[in-house]
Amino acid sequence: MAQRVIARPGADEYASYYGGYIKLAPDGDILEGLARQIDETLALLRGLSEARAASRYAADKWSIKEVSGHMIDAERIFAYRALRFARGDAQPLAGFEQDDYIRHANFDSRSISDLAEEFEHVRRANILLFRNLDGEAWSRRGTASGAEVTVRALIYIIAGHERHHVGVIRDRYL
Repeated sequence: MAQRVIARPGADEYASYYGGYIKLAPDGDILEGLARQIDETLALLRGLSEARAASRYAADKWSIKEVSGHMIDAERIFAYRALRFARGDAQPLAGFEQDDYIRHANFDSRSISDLAEEFEHVRRANILLFRNLDGEAWSRRGTASGAEVTVRALIYIIAGHERHHVGVIRDRYL
C-alpha cells in the first residue's frame, strides 16, 4: 500500500481529555513517529536495572514496570478500538479502569526486558495494522468510553500516550 500522510486529527475527532496526548504525538508522518518511538522506548527500558524498574517515586504510585505494562495494555486497547472502527463496527465500546488492570496484571513479577520485548511486538503489530488501512478507514468514527473518536485520533492518542508515560518515567523516576 502506498505511504500517505495521516493528518493530525481535529478537535472534533476525540474527547477533550485526549487533547494532551494528541499534542504530544510526534509531528510529521505518524507511522514513522510510532516506529521511532520503538527505539527510544526500548533504549530507556533496556537501560534500567531490575531494581530501578521496580522502583516507585512515591509509595502510592506505579512502579516503572507497571507504567510499562500500562503503556502496553493501553496501546492494545486503543489499537483494538481503531481496528473495530476501521472495519465499520459501530458497536459502542466500554472504557477500562487502568488501576484495575494494574492490580491484576502482576507486572512487577516480570522482568523489564520481558516488558520491553512485549512493548516492541505490540507496537510493531500495530504499525502493520495502521500501515494497511485504506484512506476511508482513517476518518471512520466509533464510540469508546462514552465519547466519539476517529481511527486517526486513536493512532495519535497511542503515540502521545506513550510519549507522556516515557516523559513521566524520565522526569519522576530517573
